[in-house]
Amino acid sequence: MHDELANRGLAGLRRMTDKRDLHVEVQGDDIVVTLPGTSFVVRYYRATAFPQQLLTKSHSGREDQGAPMTQAEFHTRAWKAANAKARELGWIV
Repeated sequence: MHDELANRGLAGLRRMTDKRDLHVEVQGDDIVVTLPGTSFVVRYYRATAFPQQLLTKSHSGREDQGAPMTQAEFHTRAWKAANAKARELGWIV
Protein backbone atom coordinates (compact mmCIF):
# COMPACT_ATOMS: atom_id res chain seq x y z
CA MET A 1 0.00 0.00 0.00
CA HIS A 2 2.79 2.43 0.92
CA ASP A 3 4.56 1.82 -2.41
CA GLU A 4 1.33 2.50 -4.28
CA LEU A 5 0.90 5.83 -2.47
CA ALA A 6 4.53 6.72 -3.04
CA ASN A 7 4.15 5.99 -6.76
CA ARG A 8 1.07 8.21 -6.91
CA GLY A 9 3.05 10.98 -5.23
CA LEU A 10 5.83 10.66 -7.80
CA ALA A 11 3.31 10.71 -10.63
CA GLY A 12 1.83 13.88 -9.16
CA LEU A 13 5.28 15.42 -8.91
CA ARG A 14 5.97 14.57 -12.55
CA ARG A 15 2.68 16.19 -13.54
CA MET A 16 3.56 19.34 -11.58
CA THR A 17 6.87 19.69 -13.40
CA ASP A 18 5.53 18.64 -16.80
CA LYS A 19 6.59 21.07 -19.54
CA ARG A 20 2.95 21.17 -20.60
CA ASP A 21 1.89 22.78 -17.31
CA LEU A 22 0.25 26.16 -17.62
CA HIS A 23 0.88 29.09 -15.31
CA VAL A 24 -2.33 30.80 -14.16
CA GLU A 25 -2.13 34.19 -12.47
CA VAL A 26 -4.72 36.71 -11.35
CA GLN A 27 -3.81 40.30 -12.21
CA GLY A 28 -6.49 42.66 -10.92
CA ASP A 29 -9.70 41.78 -12.77
CA ASP A 30 -7.88 39.63 -15.33
CA ILE A 31 -6.77 36.01 -15.38
CA VAL A 32 -3.55 35.53 -17.32
CA VAL A 33 -2.50 32.09 -18.54
CA THR A 34 0.96 31.39 -19.94
CA LEU A 35 2.93 28.37 -21.04
CA PRO A 36 6.41 28.77 -19.54
CA GLY A 37 9.24 28.51 -22.03
CA THR A 38 7.06 29.76 -24.90
CA SER A 39 5.57 33.04 -26.04
CA PHE A 40 2.03 31.69 -25.50
CA VAL A 41 -0.06 33.99 -23.30
CA VAL A 42 -3.75 34.76 -23.09
CA ARG A 43 -5.58 37.25 -20.86
CA TYR A 44 -9.24 36.78 -19.88
CA TYR A 45 -11.64 39.17 -18.15
CA ARG A 46 -15.15 39.22 -16.74
CA ALA A 47 -17.33 41.37 -18.95
CA THR A 48 -19.86 43.55 -17.16
CA ALA A 49 -22.54 42.60 -19.69
CA PHE A 50 -21.80 38.87 -19.24
CA PRO A 51 -20.81 38.41 -15.57
CA GLN A 52 -20.94 34.60 -15.74
CA GLN A 53 -18.51 34.36 -18.65
CA LEU A 54 -14.83 34.95 -19.19
CA LEU A 55 -13.92 36.71 -22.41
CA THR A 56 -10.55 36.93 -24.13
CA LYS A 57 -8.97 40.33 -23.66
CA SER A 58 -5.74 39.63 -25.53
CA HIS A 59 -3.50 36.81 -26.67
CA SER A 60 -0.10 36.48 -28.25
CA GLY A 61 2.44 33.95 -29.29
CA ARG A 62 3.39 32.33 -32.55
CA GLU A 63 3.31 28.65 -33.41
CA ASP A 64 6.52 27.30 -31.91
CA GLN A 65 7.96 24.02 -33.20
CA GLY A 66 9.79 23.55 -29.89
CA ALA A 67 6.68 24.06 -27.75
CA PRO A 68 5.23 21.00 -26.01
CA MET A 69 1.80 21.71 -27.59
CA THR A 70 0.28 23.60 -30.48
CA GLN A 71 -1.09 27.09 -30.05
CA ALA A 72 -4.62 25.71 -30.56
CA GLU A 73 -4.11 23.17 -27.76
CA PHE A 74 -2.72 25.91 -25.54
CA HIS A 75 -5.82 28.07 -26.09
CA THR A 76 -8.12 25.16 -25.29
CA ARG A 77 -6.24 24.28 -22.10
CA ALA A 78 -5.84 27.96 -21.13
CA TRP A 79 -9.59 28.58 -21.38
CA LYS A 80 -10.28 25.56 -19.14
CA ALA A 81 -7.64 26.64 -16.61
CA ALA A 82 -8.92 30.23 -16.54
CA ASN A 83 -12.50 29.07 -16.01
CA ALA A 84 -11.40 26.80 -13.16
CA LYS A 85 -9.58 29.73 -11.54
CA ALA A 86 -12.61 32.00 -12.02
CA ARG A 87 -14.83 29.43 -10.31
CA GLU A 88 -12.30 29.08 -7.49
CA LEU A 89 -12.42 32.88 -7.02
CA GLY A 90 -16.23 32.95 -7.14
CA TRP A 91 -16.23 35.07 -10.28
CA ILE A 92 -18.45 32.60 -12.10
CA VAL A 93 -20.63 29.74 -10.88
